[in-house]
Amino acid sequence: MAKPLKKFVSCVILDLDGTLLNTDGVVSEVLKGFLAKYGKQWDGREAQRIVGKTPLEAAAAVVEEYGLPCGKEEFLAELQPVFYAQLCNIKPLPGASRLLKHLSGHGVPMALASNSPRGSIESKISYHQGWKDYFSAIVGGDEVTAGKPSPEIFLEAAKRLNREPSSCLVIEDSMPGVTAGKAAGMEVVAVPSVPKQAHLYTSADEVINSLLDLQPEKWGLPPFQDWIEGTLPTEPWYISGPVIKGFGRGSKVLGIPTANLSPKGHSSLLSEHPSGVYFGWAGLSTRGVYKMVMSIGWNPYFNNAEKTIEPWLLHEFTEDFYGEELRLVIVGYLRPEVNFPSLESLIAKIHEDKRIAERALDLPLYSKHKDDPYLSSSFHSESNHS
Repeated sequence: MAKPLKKFVSCVILDLDGTLLNTDGVVSEVLKGFLAKYGKQWDGREAQRIVGKTPLEAAAAVVEEYGLPCGKEEFLAELQPVFYAQLCNIKPLPGASRLLKHLSGHGVPMALASNSPRGSIESKISYHQGWKDYFSAIVGGDEVTAGKPSPEIFLEAAKRLNREPSSCLVIEDSMPGVTAGKAAGMEVVAVPSVPKQAHLYTSADEVINSLLDLQPEKWGLPPFQDWIEGTLPTEPWYISGPVIKGFGRGSKVLGIPTANLSPKGHSSLLSEHPSGVYFGWAGLSTRGVYKMVMSIGWNPYFNNAEKTIEPWLLHEFTEDFYGEELRLVIVGYLRPEVNFPSLESLIAKIHEDKRIAERALDLPLYSKHKDDPYLSSSFHSESNHS
């Protein structure tokens, strides 16, 4: 069924850090190392307080939160060279390159609008081929009198694109950014970068789980054409580990025997991939290779405290396989996590996921990965094989 149009827009203004680039991952690594010098431990709790802030505001929040024996300017001056040396390691968020390519290919004008200084924005995007050419305008925090949540950055971007604010769609990950976009009179899609915070983004016109879930046609923009039979092909990615609990909650509550992997040691990989439902191939060293559908995330229905990896091997096993080495090749994406009103609706959806994945994995595009040597190697190698 066609989705009702929200509103026609003619251009898109994007935030950079946390929206297109996984800057938070690198920021966390740098802060972790830096705070260790002061005998403090960065635990990510403060991430919520620094998302969307200007660099100086973020520094002030960390200095205050940890009671550091230095001023915010001093802290920032010491941190920035370390951070800048890491710029080349910042990866695009899933769906970012796909979105930019798609809009650019259809001639939709785009601007970047970020609280970061202009020079920093240009350095960051220089590591991503072709990105600079996608944007008709770039506005940095040092080119306006006030950063987000002030609407000034977005209004300046619209001016440089030569568009009315009301015909612009803003894509943002932070609350200050959403507030700024709405104050500028623009349509705003929020892609919250901090987990489990979606309920705070009520002022946005739409809240989505990741850029993979954006439906441009809702805004009168050309639709993506890359979904195949209900699945979105992705670059394959790999994860492995011993099965930590066999037929636990999955089979007791849901009647679905999931073979869970421990999230330990996978935190950087898990931070790169949005929560949601994926599918691919699973290899058990002593048994063979099977079709697999899996969820990553907090499982809203059970309200997990940490991101989990719950693969379901689509095969009737007669026994449990605790402790066996499980290797996964993930080849496509199905849908975001959703909070279901009832257990019945959750179970029905999981069975629908299974049907879609089972059928799709027979397509040559996906079936070719069944022979990936990663699945059958029985030795314990580095799990972040790429």
